[in-house]
Amino acid sequence: MNYEVITLNEKIVVGKSIMTTNENGQSMKDIGVVWQRFINDGIFNSIKNKTTNRGIGLYTDYESDATKPYRFMCCTEVSKSDNSDLETRTIGSGKYAKFTIKGDMVESVSKAWQEIWTMNLDRRYTDDFEVYHNDSKDMNNQTIELYISIN
Repeated sequence: MNYEVITLNEKIVVGKSIMTTNENGQSMKDIGVVWQRFINDGIFNSIKNKTTNRGIGLYTDYESDATKPYRFMCCTEVSKSDNSDLETRTIGSGKYAKFTIKGDMVESVSKAWQEIWTMNLDRRYTDDFEVYHNDSKDMNNQTIELYISIN
């Protein structure tokens, strides 16, 4: 799977999160529930100071690596944090491996992660995230960017 190395400035994001693990498929269940609440309960629409209408799936607070618990957050980028009832996080600046995929929002992302886990990337395990462009009404034909923090 091809990627490009880019340098990003920090981003402020607001949303809801959950601690999860990749063991026994738990993260797939947890992440699906958090996304459903984020969209269906109107959390995304209620966020103030959005800089974009793109959803972000943030992986952070890794206890070690992808085999240990971590925090997953459904969020969006904001210009300033003014959402007291929601969580605010900062995605750190630095080098990232940027992967761009097009396809189904669940299956394509899952397949991409399976490949990323087997790659020899010098990962930092700080802030990894997915950006959903929402550029098509067809949920099977979406542009999704994955950013993996690297040294």
